[in-house]
Amino acid sequence: MSENWNWAASDGSAPSKIDLRTDIPHPARMYDFYLGGKDNFAADRAAAARVVELLPSAPAGSRANRRFLGHTHEVAQAAAPDSHVVYVDNDPIVLAHARALLTSAPEGRTAYIDADFNDPESIIGAQQTKDLIDFSRPVALLVVALLHFLPDSADPAAVLDRYKEVLAPGSALILTHGTGELMDPEVAAAISSTYTQAGLNIVSRTRAQVQRFFDGFDLVEPGVVPVHEWRPEAEEDFAMTREEIAGYAGVALRRG
Repeated sequence: MSENWNWAASDGSAPSKIDLRTDIPHPARMYDFYLGGKDNFAADRAAAARVVELLPSAPAGSRANRRFLGHTHEVAQAAAPDSHVVYVDNDPIVLAHARALLTSAPEGRTAYIDADFNDPESIIGAQQTKDLIDFSRPVALLVVALLHFLPDSADPAAVLDRYKEVLAPGSALILTHGTGELMDPEVAAAISSTYTQAGLNIVSRTRAQVQRFFDGFDLVEPGVVPVHEWRPEAEEDFAMTREEIAGYAGVALRRG
């Protein structure tokens, strides 16, 4: 990306703000487990292990999702060293670990906000956002592995629309979303039940439903496709089948 962009990212956060609890599963820490990380606890590992029993490709699918996302500030600042990045999460452990490890390019700036994606005003109006993000210029909004934790009753499209409203023409919306559409329906139902039993609601949406989140933006080729098919980079991506992938990915630009 040749121009200087601002970035705002949300990766795998839970749908609502919670206190620090290590005895109940958290989707971000389960995601970390799938990726082979160490920022997870027994409850997270137990719930994630049950998902892996049902869908052995879950770790590989999570890695494909992570490759699609990249390390946001590193990618942005490699292209434009003075890029600004604001991360959002609502798990205190995730935030503490991220703050400890994150190193920004000297020319750029990064910040973390402890906030709930369901409350756009608290994020758009946060001082860190005001300090780092210039919404009069193109911004890349990353909503990765998140919206499937928002039930229809929360109207995720309306929540997302509030963020989209503040984006200038030329801004990018980068999104991934879980789906059971590509797998055996019984397996999809069992995975959903596993999350529900762990106290985590997860909503499978079809490709058409995911595509509607991009309304008002022009999709970049190849459009909304299984995550591993969005410009595959790793040999592992080519080896996976659609049935093994539990998510869609897409990138779109706001019309001028």
